[in-house]
Amino acid sequence: MALGWVSLFLLAGLQVKTTQSLAVSKKCAMDTNTFLSEMNQDKPQEYAVLMYDAFGKQGSNVEGGNANRPGLLQQCRSAHSPSFSGQYCQVFLKQGKIQYFVGICVPDSCDEEEVQTMVLYDTFKIGHTSLIAPLPSILVNESTQEMFMTHCLSDTVSPNASDITCMLVCFTMLALPLVATLISAAMRWQRNQDVKPTTESPCLNAGLNQYGTLKTNGSMGGEANGGMTEATNINRNGSWYFPKSCIYQCLQAFSLQTTSRGIFSTSSGFPSTGYSSLNGIRILSLLWIICGHSAQFPVINNLDNYKDWKKTVERSPLYVLSLSGPVFLAVDTFLLLGGLLSARSLLGSIQRAGDKLTPGLLMVFLFKRFKRIQPLHIFVMCLTVGFISLVRSGPYWFPFIDNLMDCKTYWWANLLLISNLLPVHEICVPWTWYLSLDFQCYATTPLLVYLYRLNRSIFAAVAGGLLLMTTFAASLVTGLLQLPVFQPSTLTSENYVLYYYVKPHTRYGPFLIGILTGIYLTTKKGQLLKHKWQAVLGWLCCLSILAVLIGVAYALRGIPVQPSVTHALYQGLHRPIWALMVTWIILACEEGYGGFINSFLSLSMWVPLTRISFACYLIHPVFILVYIGLQETPIHYTDINFMYLFLGHVVLTLGTSVVLTVLIEKPYVLLKWKWEDEPVQH
Repeated sequence: MALGWVSLFLLAGLQVKTTQSLAVSKKCAMDTNTFLSEMNQDKPQEYAVLMYDAFGKQGSNVEGGNANRPGLLQQCRSAHSPSFSGQYCQVFLKQGKIQYFVGICVPDSCDEEEVQTMVLYDTFKIGHTSLIAPLPSILVNESTQEMFMTHCLSDTVSPNASDITCMLVCFTMLALPLVATLISAAMRWQRNQDVKPTTESPCLNAGLNQYGTLKTNGSMGGEANGGMTEATNINRNGSWYFPKSCIYQCLQAFSLQTTSRGIFSTSSGFPSTGYSSLNGIRILSLLWIICGHSAQFPVINNLDNYKDWKKTVERSPLYVLSLSGPVFLAVDTFLLLGGLLSARSLLGSIQRAGDKLTPGLLMVFLFKRFKRIQPLHIFVMCLTVGFISLVRSGPYWFPFIDNLMDCKTYWWANLLLISNLLPVHEICVPWTWYLSLDFQCYATTPLLVYLYRLNRSIFAAVAGGLLLMTTFAASLVTGLLQLPVFQPSTLTSENYVLYYYVKPHTRYGPFLIGILTGIYLTTKKGQLLKHKWQAVLGWLCCLSILAVLIGVAYALRGIPVQPSVTHALYQGLHRPIWALMVTWIILACEEGYGGFINSFLSLSMWVPLTRISFACYLIHPVFILVYIGLQETPIHYTDINFMYLFLGHVVLTLGTSVVLTVLIEKPYVLLKWKWEDEPVQH
C-alpha cells in the first residue's frame, strides 16, 4: 500500500557494479562489427535498420522527467541476420543528479559482461556519433555519464524448481474446488436416481455386504438428518452415499455450489447488530487505495512527464484520491475496521462460550484469522512469483525481478506473517506487508479484552499508554530521521517506508481505536447521542477535522531540512485522529444520526463487494504492475489517461476477485475443524 517499496526495488536494482576490463569474445566482437559496418552502408541491411531503430533515443520534455530511453524491445528481437539475432539490453546511467536507462539492441552472441565492456569503451557508434549519447549539457549540468550496470532481457523462459513449485501450488489450489465440485455433482446425481428394484439382485446383496445393511423397518437410519449417517451408506432406493465424514465435509466446503452461494446477495453482512455503514466505508476505502496505486505506481519509472505530474498533484487537494500522502489514510480506516470487528468477534465468542475467556478459545480466535487470510495470501504470492518467472519481458520489468528474488529468499516471512518486520525491499509481494501488520495488531485484541473484563481502570491505563506510545514512536521516528509527510517526496526518502510506514509500533493507533470502538458498540446499553444538537456539532467537527488533516499534509509537503516539530507532531497524530473521525461516522450512523451519509454507506450494492474486498486488495496490484511491466514505451500523465487506467484496473480486479473468492478464499473459511466450534456452557 505504499509507494516507497517500488522505489526501493529500483535502488536495489541499480546498485553500482565494479566493472573490470573484460575481454570480448571473438564471436561477439565479430557480430557487433558486422552490425555496425552494415548499418553504415549506403543501403543498410534490413536487420541492421531494425536494430538501430530499436536503440533508445532522446525524446522531448527531459525537463519534465522524460529521461529514460527504453527503445523498442520487440522490434529488436525481430531483427535477424544470417549469423545472429537482436538482443535487447538496458544500460543504466547517471548524469549529474539524473538517473536513467537506455535500451540498446546488440547481437545475441554477446553476454551482459561483454555488452557492459563495449558500452564502457563506447563501441556503439555511427562514425563519431555514439548511439548512447549523454543528455545535452543545456539540460544537465554534468556532461559525463556514469554507468551503473547493464541488464539484458532474455526472450526465453526457463523456470527453476521454486518457480515450478509455485505454479504447482497455484494449479493445485485452483484444481481442488473444481474436482470437489465434480465429485459432489456425481454424488447428487447418484442420490437423485430413481432406482426401484422389485427383487433383490446379487449386485444389491453384494452392495449390502460391502457397505452395510438396511434397517428391518425399511427406513434408513438418520433419514431425518438428510438420509446420511456415519454407518449407513445406502438409501431405500439402493443408491449409496458417502458418509458425513471429514472427506464429505471437505467436498462440500470446496464445492462451487457451496462457495458461490450468496456471493452476489445484497443482504447485509451484519444482520444482527447493524453496522451496515461499515460496508460502504470498506468499499470506498478500497477504491481509494486502488485509485492511489493506479496513479502512483507508474510514477516511479514509467512516466515521461514525472516532474509535471508532481507539480500538478501537489498544487491542489483535488488530487487527494491519487496522492499517496493523504490517500493512504484509507489504510488506517482498514486498521480501524479490523480492530472493531476483532473485538466484536472475540466478545461474541466469549458470550457463546458461557462468558469464559479460555486459552482454547484464544487459540481458535487466532487460528480462524490465520485460516481466513493465509490461503488466498499464499495463492497470490505463488501466482506473482510464477507469473514474473514466466513473463520476464518489457523494458520496465526489471523491478519485478528483484521481487522474485526476494520471494525465493524471504517467503517464510509471509507464511509467518512477519514480513513487515523485514526491510521493505526484502518483502515478498510487497503490498502484503499489511496482512502481517493486521495480524500482529489482531493478536493484541485478546489481551485488551481480558483487561477490559478484569478491571476497567487497568484497561483504561493500558489502552491509554499504548496509544501514547505509538503516537510518540511515530513522532520520534519522523523527527530523528527528518521524514516527510507528503508521499511524493518519499521517492527520495526510503527511510519513510523502512522505519515508519510498515511498522506496528508506528501504525498501531488506528487499530487500537478500533478495538475500543468495538468493545463500546458491543457492550453499550444506551444511546451516546441523546440530542440532535450533539449530532450536528459532532458532524461539523468531524468533517472540519478531516479537511484539516488533508490540508495540513499539503502545507507540510517536502522533506524538512532539519528535525521538524511540526512534521513530527503531524505524523504522530494524524492517523489516530483520522481513525477517531471515522469512528464518529460509524457511531453517528449506528445511533440514527447519519442522515443521507448513513443511507449512502448502507446501500445494498456495497454488500456483495465486501465479500470480495479481500481478494480485491490482494490482486489489484498484480494487474497494475503487470500493465506497467509490459509497457514498451513511457506512459504520459493526464487526468483522463489515469482515470481510464483506474477504471480498467477496477473492472479487472472485481471480475478476478469473484473467481478467487469462490475458488480460493471461501472453501477454507467454510472448512471447519471440530475444535473450532466453541462449546456453549449453560
